[in-house]
Amino acid sequence: MPFDDLDRPPLDAGALRTALTGPGRFWTDVVITAQTGSTNADVAEAARHGAPEGTVHATDKQVAGRGRLDRTWESPAGSGIAVSVLLRPAEIPAARWVWLPLLVGLAVDATVQELGVDCGLKWPNDVLVDNRKLAGILLERVDTPAGAAAIIGVGLNVTLRQDELPVETATSLLLEGATETDRTLVLRALLRNLEALYLAWKDADGNPAAGIRDSYERRCVTLGTRVRVALPNDEFLEGQATAIDELGRLVVDGRPISAGDITHVRPAT
Repeated sequence: MPFDDLDRPPLDAGALRTALTGPGRFWTDVVITAQTGSTNADVAEAARHGAPEGTVHATDKQVAGRGRLDRTWESPAGSGIAVSVLLRPAEIPAARWVWLPLLVGLAVDATVQELGVDCGLKWPNDVLVDNRKLAGILLERVDTPAGAAAIIGVGLNVTLRQDELPVETATSLLLEGATETDRTLVLRALLRNLEALYLAWKDADGNPAAGIRDSYERRCVTLGTRVRVALPNDEFLEGQATAIDELGRLVVDGRPISAGDITHVRPAT
């Protein structure tokens, strides 16, 4: 496949399939495209047509990517990781599926730390470096003939340069001095971390008390911070973020928040 930027080669589909898929392995298929609208939409379509758990779609350029609250974003080809995975935790109580995006956040956080970058998790699903956004996560639940499925998308800035940042509060692995910016290697590490965390969560029947909740609280930079929450009903709440409850909600001045746009009023301490 031809590409214009020698510093941004395309993802190596063959290498990823060799490293991640095969008999007895969790990841069942890795599909790489040069360009697509949305990897989440691609996986959702595959899920409705019977794709198994462990299906992965990634692309070199995503032109209609969506984040939380239906925000759109686009980045230069080959500058980041846009990947979505299909999970089918049918045996896990539906109320515990809320932990999936937090679990994926832990996988991204672990991967970034392995690359020598000090980061943290902003509730519910952003990865930050000194209050600059490095990655975001989106969970969508879809109904399929084989039952409900979870589609989880990750957008991770890898080689975005300073003049390419969409906002001044963004950053990338390159700008933060990561030890590795080869997207194929970074994606492989991310999927391996996600596999380990997801399988452990399933083995514990999705019970957050089995370790996911404690791990998330340790890595969450929102906790201990004064936050301003824009609630879905156009209300605002400001207070101290103190805990993550058993349903994955952020507790602000004793009030559990299940959804909302969070602003850190001052850095976490």
